Amino acid sequence: MGLPMAMENATVALGPSSWRGADGTDYGALPIMQIIEKKQGVEAELKELSRVLESHNVDMSTPLTTPDGFPRADLDVTQIRTTRSRIIHIRNDYKVIMQLLEAKLHEVHARAQSTITSRELVHESSPTVPNATPTEPILPAIETPFAKVSNVVAGSPAEKAGLRQDDQIRKFGNVTWLNHENLSRVKHVVQSSEGRTVIVKLVREGTPHEELELELNPRHGWGGSGMLGCTLVPL
Repeated sequence: MGLPMAMENATVALGPSSWRGADGTDYGALPIMQIIEKKQGVEAELKELSRVLESHNVDMSTPLTTPDGFPRADLDVTQIRTTRSRIIHIRNDYKVIMQLLEAKLHEVHARAQSTITSRELVHESSPTVPNATPTEPILPAIETPFAKVSNVVAGSPAEKAGLRQDDQIRKFGNVTWLNHENLSRVKHVVQSSEGRTVIVKLVREGTPHEELELELNPRHGWGGSGMLGCTLVPL
């Protein structure tokens, strides 16, 4: 799904050093589409670096020295340290990118709302204006699907909410394709929402094509594992 022209060209007036990455890159000077591309590139690199650590059977906190302080002979300590350093470096950039995207999206939304309000005022004061064209909506473009439901357990909170296999998630609470962080933020929303309603926006393929908004109530003790009773996989 492409982004509207208003978003493709959107820029925000930010301080010259407010959004610099660890290598000095001024992300604040980039158009929003380039920032999104940077985000996707960083996510891809983080996945590759994580695979490198997994290939050595270590993570970011695995000790690399023996109890007496010598480098472990069973590990390629140099490569692991280099990989960890790179992960830390680009995680910092990722944090900057996500904060900047949020700021820019707020700016785009505010500008779009202002434009819509101005058009409404024009229509109210000039009711005879012919063939008025509404402002192109920005929100649906931001809510690009980012996850798919791979299965739904009978009797689960997911089934009761109306979720079905192959539904594509556009928004899960406040989580969208821009900030889901490989679905880790969806997990956080679920874990912090027991006993509360989470609004889920989704796309359901079929004839006709459906765009739905469901109310999901995560909870333990429904008779199965987890709090949802469904599996979400990233798109």
